[in-house]
Amino acid sequence: MTRVRFSPLPLAMMLAALGTAAQADTTLAPVEVIDTTPLPGIGIERDRVPANVQRARDLGEASIANGMNTKLNGVTVNENQGNPYQADLNFRGFTASPLLGTPQGLSVYVDGIRVNEGFGDVVNWDLIPQSALEDVSVIPGSNPLFGLNTLGGAISMRTKDGRNNPGTELQASAGSFGRWTTSLTHGGSTDALDWFIAAESLNENGWRDRSPSDVKQLFGKFGWRDDMSDISVSLNYADNDLIGNGLLPDSMYRRNREMVYNYPDQTRNRLKQIAVTGNHWLDDANQLTARIYWRNVHTRTLNGDGNDDFTALPDPSGSINRTATDQYALGVTAQWTHYADTHQLTVGASHDRSRAAFLQTSQEGELNAARGVDPTGDIQPENSLDGRTRSSSVFLTDTYSVTDTVALTGSARYNRTRVINRDRLNATAPNLDGDFTYQRINPALGVTWQIRPALGFYASYNEGNRAPTPIELGCADPANPCTLPNALRSDPRLDQVIAKTLEVGLRGAHGKALNWNASVFRTTNHDDILFVGTSTSAGYFTNFGKTRRQGLELDLSGEHGAFDWRAGYTWLQATFQSSACLLSASNSSAGADPRCGADEIRVASGDRLPGLPRHSLKLSLDWKPVDALRVGTQMQTYSGQLVRGNENGRDSKGRIGGYTVFNLDADWKFAQGWTLFGRVDNLFDRRYETAGALAENIFNAQGRFITNPNNWEDERFVAPGAPRAAWIGVRYKFGGKS
Repeated sequence: MTRVRFSPLPLAMMLAALGTAAQADTTLAPVEVIDTTPLPGIGIERDRVPANVQRARDLGEASIANGMNTKLNGVTVNENQGNPYQADLNFRGFTASPLLGTPQGLSVYVDGIRVNEGFGDVVNWDLIPQSALEDVSVIPGSNPLFGLNTLGGAISMRTKDGRNNPGTELQASAGSFGRWTTSLTHGGSTDALDWFIAAESLNENGWRDRSPSDVKQLFGKFGWRDDMSDISVSLNYADNDLIGNGLLPDSMYRRNREMVYNYPDQTRNRLKQIAVTGNHWLDDANQLTARIYWRNVHTRTLNGDGNDDFTALPDPSGSINRTATDQYALGVTAQWTHYADTHQLTVGASHDRSRAAFLQTSQEGELNAARGVDPTGDIQPENSLDGRTRSSSVFLTDTYSVTDTVALTGSARYNRTRVINRDRLNATAPNLDGDFTYQRINPALGVTWQIRPALGFYASYNEGNRAPTPIELGCADPANPCTLPNALRSDPRLDQVIAKTLEVGLRGAHGKALNWNASVFRTTNHDDILFVGTSTSAGYFTNFGKTRRQGLELDLSGEHGAFDWRAGYTWLQATFQSSACLLSASNSSAGADPRCGADEIRVASGDRLPGLPRHSLKLSLDWKPVDALRVGTQMQTYSGQLVRGNENGRDSKGRIGGYTVFNLDADWKFAQGWTLFGRVDNLFDRRYETAGALAENIFNAQGRFITNPNNWEDERFVAPGAPRAAWIGVRYKFGGKS
């Protein structure tokens, strides 16, 4: 496969040219205000924020993760499940994923509510109401103001309201993979009241075998305001049935990329959530903001797998693993913001608690000719865990304007988290019972300097932490690897992860013609939590000394006549910074190092983290020949990456190559209120992979079960990228802005 190669040197030369250009053009862009905490406040002008905060509107994709991948620099996705709603989203080498076992390093907020689920810090993208989103912001670094799990960044999403989004909009689309989508939004307001409602439905057959999905989302927001106060109540409901068919071994992938390794692989998510937010101005300089929420996520999974304990017939060749997880979360946050001539101070506190009831069962079965599992035995309980998390925090931030062009920002947050596990199957030790407490003060310091009206400098240092979750604390013993969603054991304590980030950058704005940003960053994780795989579905969590993500980001965008363009490049060096022995029985170098066991590999400082491309380049161009017509194209290019299990980089088959994909989209306002739109993904039908792992394959190339385990082969498993696909739709809007 063709490998994509880049050099950062030309980009450095471009930075110098941009700095020179800033002296010649001092046309200013409109002032943009950034919220510096999850709750809305007075906000800070972008020029005084010591970080490169990116913001995107109208993601325009089937899923939020894919939309962010298209529109935001530094973002990549791994489609481990082959389902657009179950993608791993990476930013600067840190991940937000719906999959247990993925190291989570990004916090995700919707209207100030943290949606990393308490049981494993996972993010269920399908539960976020996409048609109700106003915008998405990505705040880089270990910003302590965004709380737990903000190791490499925070994703903050805002939903729409009726005052700013009046009118009714109906939309429907159809196309490849049997995908049908429909949505309805309606917003409005009176003098004091406003309301907004969004409903969305997606149904598809999927592009791989046996992979239908059904997504239903409903969102409502109702508000009241007067001259000094406002209050809003939001309701969120979702009921989704997702099929994700996972990785595919090379031998089967070469035969047919639409095949699945085994099935079923079903996840059913149901969400009920209510939140109340209030703001009150005490006077012109003091604002109080508070939010309280209640959230319930009900998850059921059904997985057909090969039997890891199979030795020979008549042993059952397969097993059916089921899980049921009921999570309840309740939280409150309050903050006071004070604005003075030279200071902007925010002080706040939060308390969040969650409870997860987790049940896992297994059932013996036989693999059939289609690699599904037919049950033959009784359903047996494997684990039953009650996990509770209590997190309390106090935080403050102050931006001090030293001069008209220089601003200093200091922040700190104290986090205290208690995790309590209770075994509901086994009341006597050794069992899953455990009581763990983690606490830390995380500081941050930043500076901005507006060198010229069109040229600014910024630098920041910040720290964040992530406490282990109940599922990680219950699956940390290498002698007892877990089948995900997890087979739990009485396991050793894990340490919390500490992240420390340094970022330095330049930025400039020259009216609408050119906006640019260039930054370098480094984040070092201490006691990182990794999931070490022992098979395609089993492994354990462990602390790892140090890991590092460092790199360069360059953003360019502008408008010229009928053209609107954007370019983003990221160079990322993600490496281990400590040495250790990790289980990887399918790696060809396993057992080669005398310091490690027979199924282990030696990872050394400087070895690359898997699943992350070193280079990514994104280009987009929109053309509006007339006001009623827009045609856009996007290019996304990624270099190669290592697959999981090849952390030492010594297995020659443990890599996937780089790739480039092109997309097209267009919309045409053909009548008053009416818009026809369409989209083509992977225009040239490029065959590519977004992720992979080394594992043992129990099937032959034709997909038949191999009854002699001695003939099972170690292979590279890959996540196939979706083939070319096209959709067309129509939108009708009335009663508001056209």
